[in-house]
Amino acid sequence: MPVLAKLPRAGQWAALLAVSAAIAALLEAAALPAALLLGPMVAGILVGVGGGTIRVPRKPYFGAQAIIGCLIAGAITPSIVVSFLQDWPLFLAIVLSTLLASSVLGWMMSRWQVVPGTTGVWGSSPGAATAMVLMAEAFGADARLVAFMQYLRVVCVATTASLIARFWVDTGDAGPAAIVWFPPIDAGPFAATLVLAGLGAAVGWRLRIPAGPMLVPMVVGAVLHSLGLIEIELPEWLLAAAYALIGWNIGLGFTRSVLLHAARALLQILLSIVALIAFCGGLAFVLVRTLGVDPLTAYLATSPGGMDSIAIIAASSDVDLPFVMALQTVRFFLVVLLGPAVARFIARRTQPPHPPRPRRP
Repeated sequence: MPVLAKLPRAGQWAALLAVSAAIAALLEAAALPAALLLGPMVAGILVGVGGGTIRVPRKPYFGAQAIIGCLIAGAITPSIVVSFLQDWPLFLAIVLSTLLASSVLGWMMSRWQVVPGTTGVWGSSPGAATAMVLMAEAFGADARLVAFMQYLRVVCVATTASLIARFWVDTGDAGPAAIVWFPPIDAGPFAATLVLAGLGAAVGWRLRIPAGPMLVPMVVGAVLHSLGLIEIELPEWLLAAAYALIGWNIGLGFTRSVLLHAARALLQILLSIVALIAFCGGLAFVLVRTLGVDPLTAYLATSPGGMDSIAIIAASSDVDLPFVMALQTVRFFLVVLLGPAVARFIARRTQPPHPPRPRRP
């Protein structure tokens, strides 16, 4: 019997918390993207594979989804809306091209049975990693393999963008600002954010919308925030709790067989990520040649995912930040909104044909 299976539930939770904090601290020190989510996810994998029997309760998990939805909504600012309205045909063309390329890669992985079912489609989506994992689970895909593919892409994209930014311009020692865990909280916006998250999660769950606890606060909050009707206030400790719950929910579902499958498919997954990054680099070249956008701005704007990391790199570089974030935000929202339809469309075309019925003698 695995060691963790012998521990009481309280002991398993204590072990999960301790390992999560240690791994997240190491990843944060290494300046890896999504460290506060990846740390708990890796810890959850270790506990799950080690025989742990604990699971994340449903209501806290829905609450975590709602907080992530509010976080995304808070990224929509008036400057991003203005930049989008000025160049919306170009933005849509680039984002749809990226979505098409990733869909083809996902179709190939599903068709060649690198990963089961529609997992390849969800895992190949160019961005919105956490949202894709949540929605993939809601639509019946293997959320564990989707998480493996998505967060591997986030790490690859962020690392590549960092190297290119440092090669192209000297960004010095700029990096993520130190985390302020308990900043002063503006009571009004914080209360409004909690109401948005709570009501949005309840409506999304009640209406049985796939990933509704995340999508409803995200859409409603984005509209209200872009119009200046609400200010999203999310302290770091609350975000860390939401990331941890989502990471644990993913990680605790891993088994030895899932890890072995992920290891066998690692080379193909890496090749698909490299192909997507190269395709987006080609789109950046088109932007440079046709619109005269500077190369670093073009590359960061078309980079397929890792929006938080791209924002940090762009803010520490001499680039057109509103242009970069506008294109990144449009990509994010279109991936979230079109992802389910694309996955269902490809799933219908990757299902193996039914064998012919034997004729009666």
